[in-house]
Amino acid sequence: MKETRTASQQKALGLFTEKLNGRLISHLNSCVHCGLCGESCQYFLATGDPRFIPGRKVDLISSIYRRYHTVTGRLIPKLTDARDLDEETIREMVDVIFGACTMCGRCSAHCSIGIDIPLLVRSARTMLSEMGLVPGGLQSTVDAAIRTGNNMAIPRNEFVDTILWLEEDLKMEVNDESAAIPLDQPGKRIMYTLNPREPKFFPLSISAMAKVFYAAGEDWTLSSNHYDVTNYAFYSGEDQLAAELTERMVAEMETLGAKMMVLAECGHGSRSHRWEGPEWIERSYPFEVKTAVELLAEYIRSGRIKVDPSKNKLPVTLHDPCNLVRLGGVIEEQRYILKHTVSNFIEMTPNRTNNYCCGGGGGQLSMSEYNDRRLKIGKLKADQIQRTGARIVATPCHNCIDQIMGLNQHYGLGVEVKTLGEIVADALVL
Repeated sequence: MKETRTASQQKALGLFTEKLNGRLISHLNSCVHCGLCGESCQYFLATGDPRFIPGRKVDLISSIYRRYHTVTGRLIPKLTDARDLDEETIREMVDVIFGACTMCGRCSAHCSIGIDIPLLVRSARTMLSEMGLVPGGLQSTVDAAIRTGNNMAIPRNEFVDTILWLEEDLKMEVNDESAAIPLDQPGKRIMYTLNPREPKFFPLSISAMAKVFYAAGEDWTLSSNHYDVTNYAFYSGEDQLAAELTERMVAEMETLGAKMMVLAECGHGSRSHRWEGPEWIERSYPFEVKTAVELLAEYIRSGRIKVDPSKNKLPVTLHDPCNLVRLGGVIEEQRYILKHTVSNFIEMTPNRTNNYCCGGGGGQLSMSEYNDRRLKIGKLKADQIQRTGARIVATPCHNCIDQIMGLNQHYGLGVEVKTLGEIVADALVL
C-alpha cells in the first residue's frame, strides 16, 4: 500500500534530507545496541522505561532514515525495521525526543563508539519543528525572543529602569558615585550579555557582576537592545530562528564596536553563541567570545581583583552545566574560582564531564507538560547534592539554577543556589 503523507510531513522529510551529510549518516548507522548509554541516561535510570534508553531514540530516528534513504527500507521496510513518518511514529518522537531528553551528552560520553546522540536528537527536533510540533511552552519562549529581543519579553524601558535602579544600589554598596552599570556605550572592550531571567527575577546576579567589573576596573557595557545570551531555538531545532537570534547579537556587537562578547552564566547560551552560532550564520565572528566563568578566573589569576575566601564560610559544592562542561570544555576554571573564593569547597560525585545533568536542560524548564518527569529525573542530582553536605550550590547557568531551586523545594534539600559571579562578588576585597 502506498504511504500517504501530509504536506508538513513531506516538508519535514525534505528538511531531514537536506541535513543528511557524512557526519549525520555515520552516526545514524553506527549504533551497535550495546546498551551502555542506558546506564548513563537519567531518564532511564529514574524511570526504568526502555523507551528512554538513548540507543532506542537513535534507532527511532535511524528507522526513518532507513525507510526513506535505503533501498531495502523503501522496498521491504519490515526487513530493516524501517518506520513510516506516520502519526504513531510522530507521537512517539514528540514524547521521547522533546519530553525525555535534555540533550546533555552524557550518553555520548559513555557510548562505546562515540555516537553524537544530541546531534541526532536535535535533527529529529528540527523535523518536528517543521511540522509545528514543538511543545507550546518551548515554542512561546523562542517566539518571545524573536518578537521582543529577549525570551522573557521584557520591554526596553522596564529593562533600562531595572539597570538604573541597580546602578544606584552599586554606588551605595561601593561608596563611590562614579560606579556605573554602563548602557549602550560604544567603543568598550566588553559587551556583557545577560540571561533575561536576571533582570526579571534575579537582579542580584547583575549587581554581582557589576561589582566585579567595578573592582577590576573593566571597560564594559550592556546593551539595552540585544542582551539575551539564551537561544532556545537551539532546543526547538529551528535553525533559521537560531541564526536570526545570533545575527542580532553579532550586529549589536558591531554597532557598539566592542572587542569581546562576554557570555553570562548560561550553559546552552555559551554553547549557542560560542560554538553553534558561527555555523548557523555561516561565518566567523569578527570579535572574541569568552564566558563569564573564564573571565572571572582570569581576573583572579592575574590579580586584577583581590578575593578573600574567608568571606564565604559555608560549605559550597559545584554543579557542572552540561553544555558548558561536557559539551563546551570549560571545566577547571570554575574550580579555580571556588578554590580561591570559598573556605570549604566540596566536589560532587561524579563530577566534571561525568556529572549528572540537573534535568532542566534541553528546554525542559519551558515545557510544563513534562514537569513531573523533570522533577523525577532530578532526584539523581538532588541525591548528589545531599551527599556533599554543602549548604550552597554554585552553578554557572540560570537554567541549572532554576532547576536546582525546584529540586531544593521538591526534595527539601535546604540549600542556597548561587551563580559564580555572586560567589566572587561576596569574596571581593575592595
